[in-house]
Parts: sequence; structure tokens; C-alpha cells
Amino acid sequence: MPAALPSRSAVVIVGGGPCGLMLANELGRRGISAVLVDEKPGTAFNPQANATQARTMEHFRRLGIAEEIRSLGLPPDFPTDIAYFTRYATHELGRFRLPTARQARERVSTLKGAWGAAELPHRVSQKFVEAVLRKHAEKLPGISVNYGWRMTAFRDSGDAVEVEVERIQDGERQTLRADYLVGADGPRSPVRQQLGFRYAGETGVARDFMGGRMYAIYLRAPDFYEAVPHDPAWMNVSFNADRRAFMAAVDGKGEFAFHTQLKPHENEDEITDDEAARMFQRAVGAPVKTEVLSRRSWTAGHALVADHFQRGRVFLGGDAVHLFTPTGGLGYNTAVEDAVNLGWKLAAVLKGQAAPALLDSYEAERRPLAVRNTGYARRFADSLGLFMPVPELEEDSDAGREARRKAGEYLEAHGRAEFNIPGITFGGRYDGSPAIFSDGTRPPPDAANEYIPSACPGGRPPHIWVGDGVSLYDTFGPEWTLLALGPQPPDATPFLEEAARLGLEMTRVAHPAPEILAMYEAPLALIRPDQIVAWRGHNAGEAPAVLARLTGRAPPPD
Repeated sequence: MPAALPSRSAVVIVGGGPCGLMLANELGRRGISAVLVDEKPGTAFNPQANATQARTMEHFRRLGIAEEIRSLGLPPDFPTDIAYFTRYATHELGRFRLPTARQARERVSTLKGAWGAAELPHRVSQKFVEAVLRKHAEKLPGISVNYGWRMTAFRDSGDAVEVEVERIQDGERQTLRADYLVGADGPRSPVRQQLGFRYAGETGVARDFMGGRMYAIYLRAPDFYEAVPHDPAWMNVSFNADRRAFMAAVDGKGEFAFHTQLKPHENEDEITDDEAARMFQRAVGAPVKTEVLSRRSWTAGHALVADHFQRGRVFLGGDAVHLFTPTGGLGYNTAVEDAVNLGWKLAAVLKGQAAPALLDSYEAERRPLAVRNTGYARRFADSLGLFMPVPELEEDSDAGREARRKAGEYLEAHGRAEFNIPGITFGGRYDGSPAIFSDGTRPPPDAANEYIPSACPGGRPPHIWVGDGVSLYDTFGPEWTLLALGPQPPDATPFLEEAARLGLEMTRVAHPAPEILAMYEAPLALIRPDQIVAWRGHNAGEAPAVLARLTGRAPPPD
């Protein structure tokens, strides 16, 4: 008889995808118990998301797992280019070149400005990331990860949450009791549905591509690179009037995540493995041997965000509250940051380090970011999906060659705009949040392809390398960090004493280099546990008022 689940924990997490697993890691590392349930038999088999953005990699670095994740997916010297073709084995139209995993490791410490970061992006399938997150979560004391269980109902009594769960294998039922419930249970989220929250935004968008019915095929084609006369690429886009598709390389050896737009006459319920293979071969333009590993339909054209992210003791994250068209690879990364944001706040409240009012900042911070990010993804989808191939594109003629030249110019520019996105990656901000202590300065403008590092409270701390392979972020403490900058910073004792009085773990980190002081424009900067600038200033005497606000004990000014 399989063992029963722990009946009492601090948090129940419904959903074992990136958001739920990341939250389990964030809680477990802080000594908070959690029970995670997911009705799937295990972590993802299908590749699903394939792009881990640099900010997500910085969070993985904070957890100590960035190198493990960077070693997965494509071989270290496999190009991570975005390439556009009429068909994969015929004409290459354009290519946006990006570094391999090995080059990313070598170059990251040389970059400043917009791409000054502790980590660069990594092209790795979500299925590999989920497996790593699960492995590390299961090692943490107090964390119980359980696939094959579904939530059937919950009840928020005001002082606790009771969660009814059922084991898929045999129908065994159990009641779990927790202080909080988090629904990270996907786009059809039963938790969201029971709360009665609705999606708002844009859906049902019709485009020539990336709008409406799509078909995903996870496949193996080991002869693909022999049949294709072009350099390998991570993302391969076919652009023609017959079979538009995008395809991510999964392992660099012949496994691919292929997605194609269905035509009006194509019925997804009637597609067989053989027909799925022919879809892929049409995009290749050659009869490549194909093994279909899995296939399913999905709908593109969503830019949806739930009207609320929380009620009482129940919270939502990931696809349960935001649905993306996958251009830009923003959905999975937004979900991870939901977990990072919520994890430290739940832990602080459960440990008595913060007032329950701190939790109100979760929706205040994450919902505007979800609206922002779904909007960016929608614009990328419009740029690609509304650009249509002309009839002569594949002709062996002067008109065909000119059409391919023009298409290549457009698509290469689009690729740069969609995948060179430091502004989206690093520029998300929490201005106006009750968990930010503003200093009245104006943040830099928000732009997808530009990022201006700024220590204006509410955003990511400016980054610099402080030693050989040592990121500024590596010097931060595991929870709150007070940066004391410049050759003669003010006395930080009031912050450390007030933090100790409140039970907060705060680490003072001194960096005398004038360059860092110039970046932060103040000798003191307080960094939240999620590596967000919470406050900066010249006088540590403000500590009681600052920490009262940041821990939900004092309301922000009107």
C-alpha cells in the first residue's frame, strides 16, 4: 500500500511544473514544510518550454544549480542561433547568431551594460529543468513531492486551509491541512476555478502563424543534420505558404520540439503518427526518417492574465494566472519568478518575521509583470505571425530570390527583436509595491531590447563582477543583504540591529570599489531575498521605518 501524504504542513502546492517545483525549493531552503501534489505521473516528458532566460538562470545560480542546468540540453558547443528557412533543407533566409553554452560561460564575465549579468540565457528543455528542480526539492527536509495525486476541493477557514486530494492509482482520498495553499496547476487550474477568478486580456487571435490551432510534435529524426545543408540552430523556423512551423532542438542529436500551424481543413483528432511525420517532413522539404514520440494540439494567440492572484490564504502562480503565446519564451520564466517572489514572503510570514499584510504585495507586484510580459509576447507573435510569405517565395527565379532576400531581412530583424531582450529579462520592476521603499527617483524606461541598469528601488540590482568568476550576487547573503558601498560607507549598525530585533537574517556586505558606488548612486542599498533593490540611501537611521514597511508592519504612505 503506497504511503499516505503528510497530513499537516505549512503550505500545500498544487502543481508540479516549474512554478510549483521552484516554490518547493524556495520554501524548503528556508525551513518551511510543504506538500506538493500533481495528477501527472511525473515531471514533463514533452519538451514544452525551451528557453531559460538570464534572470531565471541568475535565480538558479542563487540556489546553486545553474551549472547543473547549463550542462543539460544541447551539447556545450551546439549553436543556439535562431534561423529562418523557406524549408529546413532548402533556402536559409536569415539567422540571428547567439553563443553556445560553452561560449556563454566564457563571455558572461566580460559583458557590461545591458547584458551585464551573473548568467546568460540557456537553451534547455523544460523537461530537463523540472527533473533538476524535483531532485533538489525532494532532498530538502519537510518537502514532500507527490505525483499521481489530484486536488479535488479546498476550504479556506480563515486560519488554515483544508485541501482534499485523491490518488489517481486507486482513488484513495486524504485531507491535507496547511496554513496556505498555492495553485500552480496550469491553465485549467481547479484552484483558480474554485476561487472564481477569470482571465482577462486577448485571446482567439487569428494570424497566418502563431494564432489559433497549433500542433505540437515531439519527435526523433537522427538523420536531420545529414539531410539539411545548413549550420545547426537551436530554433528553426520554416516560412512558406504550405507548412509554417517553429522547431527547437532538444538534444542537438536529432530530438526536436516541432510546432506547426494547423490549416482550417486539418482536424487534430484525425491526425495519426504517420500524418504527424509528414507534417514535419513538409517543413523540412525532404523525406527524413521520423519517429513521433508524442503529439498534441494547443491554441496560440493568448495574452491572458487572471483578474486576481490571491484571496485569503490561497495564492496562484504560473499558467494558472497567465497564459502566453510562446514567442519570446516568457511564460515559463514568468512562472519561475512568481515562485521566487512568493516563496520568501510566505516564509517570512510563517516564521513571524513579517506581518501577513506582506503577502498582499504578491499580487501587487506579479500581476502587473504578467500583464507586461504577455503584452510583449503578443507583439512578438504579431510580428512573426502577421508577416506572410508571398507566392513566389520558393521559386527558382529572380522574383523568388528577391522575395527571399526581403523575407530574410525582415525575419532576421524580427529574430533580433524577439531574442535579444535584456529589457524584458532584467527590466521588470515593482514600482508602487508596498514591499518597496521608494526614494522618489524615476526608473529607466521599459523597453524590450534595451536595459539600463539602475539601483532605483523596485528593480534588479545592477550587476558587476567583483573577482575572477565571482559575481556581485555571489556575495549577497541568503536572505536580506545590506550593501555598504564606497571607501567610507555610513555605519550600518541600525539596520543590523533592527533586523535582529525583527528576526530577519541580514548580511552586511562591503564593497569599497568606487565603480560599484557609482552604479548604486548611494552608499547603502538593501537587497530583498529575491534579489530586488528594496531601499537605498545615505542614512541607516531610517532602518526602523524602512523595515517596518518592507515586512508589512507599516502601510506605505498615500
